[in-house]
Amino acid sequence: MVDDPDLAPVIAAKMAERHAAAEHLSYTPEPAEQALIDALSAAAPRASAAVEAEQFAEAMAALARLRTPIDRFFEEVTVNDPDADKRSARLALLAAFRDAVHRVADFSRIEG
Repeated sequence: MVDDPDLAPVIAAKMAERHAAAEHLSYTPEPAEQALIDALSAAAPRASAAVEAEQFAEAMAALARLRTPIDRFFEEVTVNDPDADKRSARLALLAAFRDAVHRVADFSRIEG
């Protein structure tokens, strides 16, 4: 979600670039990392389609399926790995997760 329609294509292109980089890993991801990649690949399109159809409960339900994989990812995977490729790919994966959630709900607008 971008408020400025002039920036929307730029942001979309940058996000597509990040997603493409995450899909072409130079290493074999750890099981918890792969589980999050797979879960996000399934949930993000479902959530986006539900938002487009203004079915917000379904969008949240799609994202709720990410709870277990994201928890496992943080328990088992070192995001700030010394290997630059791993670190970059993992940060891109987390950015993709954040972006999927942000398309459904902008939690930054909640006060308190």
